Amino acid sequence: MDSVFARGRSRSMCFAASLVYILLSSIAVTTFASIHIYDHEPFQELGNAYLLAGGSEAIVAAQGSSIHDGRSYIRFENITFRRPKAAAKARGSVPVHIIIFEAADRNDIGGSAYGGQRAICCTSDLAKMGVCKQGEIIRRPSATDINWPVVLDVQFKGKSVISSLDSQKVSIKKTGMYNLFFVACDPKLKDMVMSGKTIWKNPDGYLPGRMAPLKKFYVFMALAYVCLSIIWFFQYVRFWDDVLQLQHCITAVIALGLFEMILWYFEYVNFNNTGMRPIVLTTWVVTVGAIRKTLSRLLILSVSMGYGVVRPTLGGLTSKVLLLGITYFLASELLNITEYVGTINDVSGRARLLLVIPDAFLDAFLILWIFTSLSKTLEQLQAKRSSVKLDIYRKFSNALAVTVVSSVAWIGYEVYFKATDPFNERWQSAWIITAFWDVITFALLCVICYLWAPSQSSQRYAYSEKVGEDSDDEEAQSLTKEKQEGQSEISLARQEKNVGTDGTFDQDDESEEEDKRE
Repeated sequence: MDSVFARGRSRSMCFAASLVYILLSSIAVTTFASIHIYDHEPFQELGNAYLLAGGSEAIVAAQGSSIHDGRSYIRFENITFRRPKAAAKARGSVPVHIIIFEAADRNDIGGSAYGGQRAICCTSDLAKMGVCKQGEIIRRPSATDINWPVVLDVQFKGKSVISSLDSQKVSIKKTGMYNLFFVACDPKLKDMVMSGKTIWKNPDGYLPGRMAPLKKFYVFMALAYVCLSIIWFFQYVRFWDDVLQLQHCITAVIALGLFEMILWYFEYVNFNNTGMRPIVLTTWVVTVGAIRKTLSRLLILSVSMGYGVVRPTLGGLTSKVLLLGITYFLASELLNITEYVGTINDVSGRARLLLVIPDAFLDAFLILWIFTSLSKTLEQLQAKRSSVKLDIYRKFSNALAVTVVSSVAWIGYEVYFKATDPFNERWQSAWIITAFWDVITFALLCVICYLWAPSQSSQRYAYSEKVGEDSDDEEAQSLTKEKQEGQSEISLARQEKNVGTDGTFDQDDESEEEDKRE
């Protein structure tokens, strides 16, 4: 056993050292842009204009001290507009506008003549007032830079069906959340489509500004899981003969958590290197995450039900627990795929809001079931007077209560954060919203590992069918010793008393015999 433990420990240390080296060395791997690809994208009518959203990303200002070129820009490549043949019969030129603006300058785009509905394209009333030229975008210079917002024009000349934009690059000199829109003011262009791509570059890589901090965060989370894995694996191998079924489940959750953090990190590295998020890779990452979340919740539910402590199996509840697990996995998988797979922009879609509802409902149902089961388990342990198990479950219930209260408070903060920041202007701190859930999950896992760590006395909180199995071994042994010592002391006292009594009777008999002789 010692040789097996030594080999396992050496292998785990080598694996951990290699993993730490790879993670730390990979921090320096960076590349050069974020790519948005458009393939015959249609325009949508909005007010008196036809719009196509080209992207929304946080971009950090150019940094001359960067280890790379340190430039930040938005570059247009192979941008092509195609209009219907019916719209190409008119003579003259018809413009298509490309507008780039920071979220803080959004009010500098569009306007209204008499305080009515806000228009993006210049109306006849505004043209008469001399504010703008009819058919063009209403634009006012930014208070910080008169050259912003940036407007680029592409002209359809004569009867041409196709119009293209030469490769251009717009430099970014101010940190902010930037938006790109393609706008057509002529109603004849309502059926127009656009193809091409734009490349958004931050000083150090492809990642959008909101996602960039998460790459380093997953490095630290992976290192944290490595440390937890080393400690747990050390105890796991050392006390292999005493390991419980519950501890096997904990081992699986730790392994999945470590695997998920590593996959997330390398998914972000790939995104940073290529500017794109391959569907297969991202789907694989979110699937592992959904499996880990599902198993973690089922583990907490099983522990709360007293699995392996007050009951050997879940019995008739097994099918219900598995059904809930499958349902939660599907809901979590759909939500994560919608949120992450193929997502490049720094804003979330409306589809995510619809999928959050069933996921939140299942979480609430799980919490209710967990605390109901935990309450019953505590009552059973109190009735059986199992102080060791009761102490463990009380600590677990306290940790779980703190986790739930913290989660509810954080959900309230997240709702407030998003409600007060509809244009994502606080993007620099938005990564904390995502990071919190990984941190609190890891913290609760550490508590479970501490309470149910493999040891020589692991069997003290294991289920047993023996009579009196819920009485603690130490208490039973101490009571037995005290009882044996008390019995021995009583027997010794009786023996001394008997000896003393026998001696007295002998002396009395001798004196009586002497009196008779006299």
